[in-house]
Amino acid sequence: MMRVVVLADTHAPRRWRGCPPAVAAHLRGADLILHAGDVCVPSVLDELAAYAPVKVVRGNNDGPDVAAWGAPETLEFELAGLPVAMIHDSGQAARRTARMHRRFPGADLVVFGHSHIPMDETGDGVRIFNPGSPTDRRRQPHGTVGLLHVEDARIVEARIVPVT
Repeated sequence: MMRVVVLADTHAPRRWRGCPPAVAAHLRGADLILHAGDVCVPSVLDELAAYAPVKVVRGNNDGPDVAAWGAPETLEFELAGLPVAMIHDSGQAARRTARMHRRFPGADLVVFGHSHIPMDETGDGVRIFNPGSPTDRRRQPHGTVGLLHVEDARIVEARIVPVT
């Protein structure tokens, strides 16, 4: 089984001044880390990579230095046989699952960020997953990260957990 930690919107250094202990607890033992953008500085990615390999997409607050680290605008790959896509901004809430299915027709899971609102929703032939933000909760009750367990091309477990 593949254990994946999903992050977005860390907004360093304003919000992330180093990996928060509650986040680090989830990162230990991860097989892969996904970051759905708004890293803001590539040192966060270096810090995360000390725990596990990192896949990242570029957010609207990420500059050329994050892009140079290896953050494209979108990314498509497989997790233990599961087709996955990543994008930072999935657009407005209305018809989001249909829009993401059209944008990434081969993906069973689309990971995104931008809104800072945790979400795990299935519809229109795709599951969409936003981990929220561990450091900039905005109007949410807690900072959050996402946890995925993937095996044999399927999501065995998906959770969004508080870290603040």
